[in-house]
Amino acid sequence: MNCPVTNNSPKENFSIGILFAPIISFRLNGIYRNNEQIFSGEYSISKEGNNLILYSSSGSQIIPNNFTFIPEDYDSSDFDLLNVIIGINFHWQRTENQKFKGTLKIIDEEKHLTAVNLLPLEDYLLSVISSEMSATSSLELLKAHAVISRSWLIAQKLKNKTLTTDYQSCIQDKHRYIRWYDREDHANFDVCADDHCQRYQGCSKAYTTAVRQAIEATRGEVLTYEGKICDARFSKCCGGVSERFDNTWEPVNHPYLTKIIDSDTLTTVPNLSQEEEAKKWILSSPDVFCNTQDKEILSNVLNDYDQETRDFFRWQVSYTPTELSALVLSRIGIDFGLIQSIEPLQRGVSGRIIQLRINGTKKSMVIGKELVIRKAFSKSHLYSSAFIVETEKDTSGIPIRFTFKGAGWGHGVGLCQIGAAVMSAKGYGYQEILSHYFPGTKLETIEN
Repeated sequence: MNCPVTNNSPKENFSIGILFAPIISFRLNGIYRNNEQIFSGEYSISKEGNNLILYSSSGSQIIPNNFTFIPEDYDSSDFDLLNVIIGINFHWQRTENQKFKGTLKIIDEEKHLTAVNLLPLEDYLLSVISSEMSATSSLELLKAHAVISRSWLIAQKLKNKTLTTDYQSCIQDKHRYIRWYDREDHANFDVCADDHCQRYQGCSKAYTTAVRQAIEATRGEVLTYEGKICDARFSKCCGGVSERFDNTWEPVNHPYLTKIIDSDTLTTVPNLSQEEEAKKWILSSPDVFCNTQDKEILSNVLNDYDQETRDFFRWQVSYTPTELSALVLSRIGIDFGLIQSIEPLQRGVSGRIIQLRINGTKKSMVIGKELVIRKAFSKSHLYSSAFIVETEKDTSGIPIRFTFKGAGWGHGVGLCQIGAAVMSAKGYGYQEILSHYFPGTKLETIEN
């Protein structure tokens, strides 16, 4: 199928890292150029020694780093990337072939080759809002997500210009391992195409009229706060209360990314940074937007593989001490010996754990922030860091099982996608959805 494009797309390109592999295989559908050379059809690129080698049915050639394939006619051309991994290290990880508009660039990043897509912002958004959710989502929800994704991407590009060489996202010594993951992990492109940044799974996913309507209806619209474009964030399910930005990423206060009760009936909740209150909240089933099992709403907001996750609002998982100790060692590379206890030290406003202490027979150490915690206690990632740990002991007081009981799916900052889907189903417009999740912001239109 031909990929859709937006009308009169501005031609300033954004760069998105798609595939990271020792061999990049792809198919160019149409005429592509690099200087005077013309390319079309199937190719693969691998690194042999210090050289990048381009292979095709007609032979091979050495190509330089940052080699680009530029479409001769943007509207009628597209390319397929083969064996793209999506959901990297999450429980829905899988491989698929994907189709893209725009330019293909191949970068040698030493550890692997990287396939980068360059294309205009509005065409990028066509895929993003139907990759993050289902392209069959309601129009108001798609509009809200278009504004959020547009704002976020522009904010990341602006942020990249201000990052200094001494920026740190990891604090590690013998007593603690504190790290957060954000787009500054990418040096050679603006953002990546997976959940690390925001999902961008090719233009073939943008197949509904509603998706294109949402992009056109909100063209150029961004969220601003005190005159600056917002670093608008989102996750699948906040669990009832959204989290603060600085509790999840770098210690920067964004007043519009703060505690929001995801409800039109609840006006107050307990202080979930307190351990006992967090426990009560996590074990409860509050009347909030994202507390839904409505199959029609969920099928409209979740892609097929996301619908495999049914227990997103409240969930649990358990391990023996031996299983958990081996898991933590394999996931974050720290040998605690046999884990004896897990002690939350700091919780955020949503009840998500920011830092905790793991006590083992070999060492005791503090870990954080939320994504490190989620990574440590799951073969992929725990649904969220809003959890309590119930410890079952034998008659001599030795732990024999740790049970994690948790709330929500994702970091919980900004818009709650499932909550927003419920709001849309209740008749809220996209402006109301945005003002609910991003208090104090304005909706403004920018040029290009």
